[in-house]
Amino acid sequence: MFGEKKNNLKKGAAMMTAVVFFLFISLTVVLGVTGPVYKEVRLSRDLVDSKESFFLSESGQEDVIFRLKNGLTVSDYEDLAIGSSVVTTAIVDNAGLKIITSNATSSQLVRKVKTELFLGEGISFNFGVQVGDGGLYMKNNSFVSGNVFSDGSITADNNPLVDGDVVSSGPEGLIENLEVGGDALAHTIRNSEVGGDAYYQVISNTSVVGTQYSNSSDQATTTLPISDSKIEEWEAQALTGGTTSICEIENSTIIGPIKFNCDTLTIKGSPTITLAGPIWVEGNIEVENNVEMTISQSLGSNSVAIIAHNESNESGSGTILLKNNTTFAGPNNNFILLISMNNDAEENSGSTKAIVVENSAVGDLLVYAPHGITQLKNNVDLKEATSYQLEVENNAQVVYDTGLVNLLFSSELSDGYSINSWKEIE
Repeated sequence: MFGEKKNNLKKGAAMMTAVVFFLFISLTVVLGVTGPVYKEVRLSRDLVDSKESFFLSESGQEDVIFRLKNGLTVSDYEDLAIGSSVVTTAIVDNAGLKIITSNATSSQLVRKVKTELFLGEGISFNFGVQVGDGGLYMKNNSFVSGNVFSDGSITADNNPLVDGDVVSSGPEGLIENLEVGGDALAHTIRNSEVGGDAYYQVISNTSVVGTQYSNSSDQATTTLPISDSKIEEWEAQALTGGTTSICEIENSTIIGPIKFNCDTLTIKGSPTITLAGPIWVEGNIEVENNVEMTISQSLGSNSVAIIAHNESNESGSGTILLKNNTTFAGPNNNFILLISMNNDAEENSGSTKAIVVENSAVGDLLVYAPHGITQLKNNVDLKEATSYQLEVENNAQVVYDTGLVNLLFSSELSDGYSINSWKEIE
């Protein structure tokens, strides 16, 4: 009886051992199967989360690039929410490039993308005032905030001031009777006050706060920033909107692109003129009496040119007159550029005024007369003036805007922002 019981215990132990081994083997098999499956599931989930982070990062890039290319408002830091996730995009300006870095995280998986944009070819106004061979004349408390460059002489009367640097280039370069806040560079400097350094061959009756550099080389001449061929491109673009014989505007309206076939286009009264493209007037332009000109929001950050050019009579026509409280507005840090192609001064040494701006004309205004005389007088306040010859008088002032370093006029004439490089950095 005892032996039989002992045998039963042995059989029970063997059974238990077999069961344990079976369970161990089964667990090993199950773990061997489920482990790789779990790893595959987790890997697939991580891959989905990683792709989600990447696409979030890309979305942040595309949102910011779209805004920049279309002149829309964009901050240095932008957050874009997609579902429960957020991508942060940072914009940094560096050596003419906009560097855009977007950072997105999904389930602790981070993906970062960096894009570099460069600004396509535009028009660069690097000086508050730039003048050709005809030179610059200032008088009666006139003022330029910014730098001045002239290929001709710079002369003045009755307390005018330039608060930046002043250059009169070439061996005939002259700065006379002028108060200069920055450096003065000319072959001859006389009867002036210089707040910075002076570079010259000849100097007389001039006070210099900084260092005097005698026997300095004459400054090289330079070209004006807009070529005649570029102006012809804008004229061609204006023609794409057709032509009109309307020669007087007194009511608020939207114009451009368009060409006016007029001896003189007159804009007067108190209208608001919204510019939707370049304007070419084959004659003269007169704007007076509380006219306001603004740029259409449809143009984004692009500026607009208004051109007076009579191809058949360039010395006797194509002049521009602004007076009586005309105002100019660029709502997206853009500008209205008035261009006269009158060439009487350069071609005939004549006295015809290509552009006259007077009586409180103010705003986001640039004037450009590459072959003629521009006259600014009587409380005028604008952003930049470029002319073959320039006269600034009677409290007129030019206050340079740094946004003129690279100015775009339309997508047809400039590449705008283009992608320089794109890469994932994390």
